[in-house]
Amino acid sequence: MTKYCYNYDSGEYEYIDRDGYSETRGEYVYNWDDSAYKREEEERCREEKMRGEEND
Repeated sequence: MTKYCYNYDSGEYEYIDRDGYSETRGEYVYNWDDSAYKREEEERCREEKMRGEEND
C-alpha cells in the first residue's frame, strides 16, 4: 500500500510505497519523507508490546 509522501528531490507529494518506489513517477526515489511509515511501525510495535503485557 502506498502513502502520499513528500519527495524532497521533486518538491512534490507523490504516492510512495514503504520501499521508496514512487507510483507517481514509476521509479524508486531516495530523498523522501518516510515519517508516515515510521509512525505506523511505531504504533504497531506499541500495540504488540501492550498485547504481550496483557498476556503476562
